[in-house]
Amino acid sequence: MSRFNIPDYKKAYFLAQSLLTRLPTPHLSNIQAVDMGRSALFYPFIGLLIGLVLYIPLLFFSQSLLTLLAALTVTLWALITGGLHLDGLADSADGWLGGSTDKSGKEKTLNIMKDPLVGSAGVIALVCILLLKFAVLSTIFQQTFHDMLRGSSIIIIAPIVGRAMVLLLMLSSENANPNSMANQIVENIPRTSARWVIALCFLMGAYFSLTGIILALIVFWLVRRLMHQRLGGFTGDTLGATVEITEVAYLVGAVLMATHA
Repeated sequence: MSRFNIPDYKKAYFLAQSLLTRLPTPHLSNIQAVDMGRSALFYPFIGLLIGLVLYIPLLFFSQSLLTLLAALTVTLWALITGGLHLDGLADSADGWLGGSTDKSGKEKTLNIMKDPLVGSAGVIALVCILLLKFAVLSTIFQQTFHDMLRGSSIIIIAPIVGRAMVLLLMLSSENANPNSMANQIVENIPRTSARWVIALCFLMGAYFSLTGIILALIVFWLVRRLMHQRLGGFTGDTLGATVEITEVAYLVGAVLMATHA
């Protein structure tokens, strides 16, 4: 592997941004498998970018109707990613409901997850996730102005934690669909660097909310366990589901601890 120089960093970063968001990205050419692997290191940095964008409405409209501000932030959250992770969550929920746990269940579950139509389980999962985000943001915004700005720092941290969990899942699990693009990423991740990135993200998450990071890790373990039982690993859809579920777990843990402090 060639040395990871500055041009490599820029290419990997923008590749990660193009994969995880709908934000404008420079045209990238001559993308190699090694670039795909390196891009995974920047997933948490894309989470930081998303968090900073989500923080902007709060700075400009903090005196607005707080429930409306919370709704706008949740909407912006979905628009930044183009609903990518929400789509993965919906497909994963449909697969869990419609699949089975026997040996033939893996293929059936994967086929259901590939179906572009969203079933009842997917709709319920989407409603629950979006409702939880809205409730958390409403709780934060209803505090005094000083406490609101301080507490809303978890809005910046949650997307970082969610994408660090994806990196952890890639390092600790097999790809259940070896023909997918994710397999190219997993095979080329610089693993030592990835472990450092994960550790730094978790330390940052714990600094802002120890309860939040603990709850996010517990939920991650449960979700990962379900993936292994049903699929023997992860898919692109379950990676997206992991982002959404662990993001919300961190937010809920942080807010519950803050309200009882």
